Amino acid sequence: MKSALGIIIAREYLERVKRKSFIITTLLTPILMIALMIAPAAIMLFNTPESMSVAVIDDSGVLSQRLKSSDEITFVDYKESVESARADSEIEAILVIGPKVIENPNSSITVYFRGAPAITTDAYISGQLKNAIEDIRLEAYNIQDLRKILDEVEVDLSYPTIRIDKDEESTVSSALSYFIALIMDMMLYMFILIYGSMVMNSIIEEKNNRVLEIVVSSVKPSSLMLGKIAGIGLVAITQILIWAVLLGACSAWLMPLFGNMPAAQEDAEIMGALSQLSDTGFVVSLFAYMILFFVGGYLFYSAMYAAIGSAVDNAQDASQLSTIATMPVILGIVASMSAIQNPNSAMSFWVSILPFTSPMAMMSRLPFGVPFWQIALSLVLLYVSFLFLIWLCAKIYRVGIFMYGKKPTFVEILRWARYK
Repeated sequence: MKSALGIIIAREYLERVKRKSFIITTLLTPILMIALMIAPAAIMLFNTPESMSVAVIDDSGVLSQRLKSSDEITFVDYKESVESARADSEIEAILVIGPKVIENPNSSITVYFRGAPAITTDAYISGQLKNAIEDIRLEAYNIQDLRKILDEVEVDLSYPTIRIDKDEESTVSSALSYFIALIMDMMLYMFILIYGSMVMNSIIEEKNNRVLEIVVSSVKPSSLMLGKIAGIGLVAITQILIWAVLLGACSAWLMPLFGNMPAAQEDAEIMGALSQLSDTGFVVSLFAYMILFFVGGYLFYSAMYAAIGSAVDNAQDASQLSTIATMPVILGIVASMSAIQNPNSAMSFWVSILPFTSPMAMMSRLPFGVPFWQIALSLVLLYVSFLFLIWLCAKIYRVGIFMYGKKPTFVEILRWARYK
């Protein structure tokens, strides 16, 4: 016969993975993630730029002829007054240039629009004015073709970044590492909150149905709590593994296509990113560490959620007490944002070691490369802290599941933990 703990784990797991909602969200989420990445580029591609004619009233007499029109923005000299232009409803925009625009441009330029302008329109007008004023100032130095010289001197840098702190040299991309860290950090944050809350809500539901009173007659409360936590945790791991396979298949299919594009081959940053994504060891290690830190973080926080769920009778009371578990997670996500910016700082090290913040903070640092001893120390502290927390929360759980009709205070919950 199966052990009682195994039966509880299997029930919690199978009950959720057989749901249509689990299958649909598991399959659709990677597609939605890819769509969200592609959507901004698609919107920019199909977005029709704003067409506008700008009436230019140039009191300086030197700037209007230097403004270059584009397919969308057309500059037209206007000889009448500003009041006349404002009264003409067919004029969409008015650019007024003062006589001392070269010496003091900020106080000599005013632009009037009928309605709110598009940011690209405003940026184009500003860029044309800036270039024209700079050209006139450069000409004052009497150096022939100075603008051409400056354009030729300008350098657009694109160079490979190679790590030499490992056994083998590897090309990396800091932009890709930042993006991966951000995505994995947010995924871990989302998973811990969603599945931790799922544990809490499941306990509240069974407590209201009086199911727990029957179950604990044949199963120890601590085994029941562990079974729920483990079963729901396996659901999350299943989802992560499915996503890893789907994204891995997409990566294996898309990476060669991107690598063969001429634009990609000429850009060192893109080639570094492709090289990093093509490194099977790098990708596999990221998913392996993500599972380890998710399991540790989930077990750590779900024990809190289980204790909270056992102490209350409804979701409203639970939402107030769940702040105890939610606030450290939010603190972890805030700390991880700083760790992404500077993964090797002393603060990043400590927030990735302390159990309350380590799941999120360490995932923020991993894409940039972290010494193995720091990863091992973080994992050991996280899992040891879970064992202590599960022991403490189990003592609260065994008392809380039999409490009805009264919302306990935080002091009362701590008193339950001291019961023998």
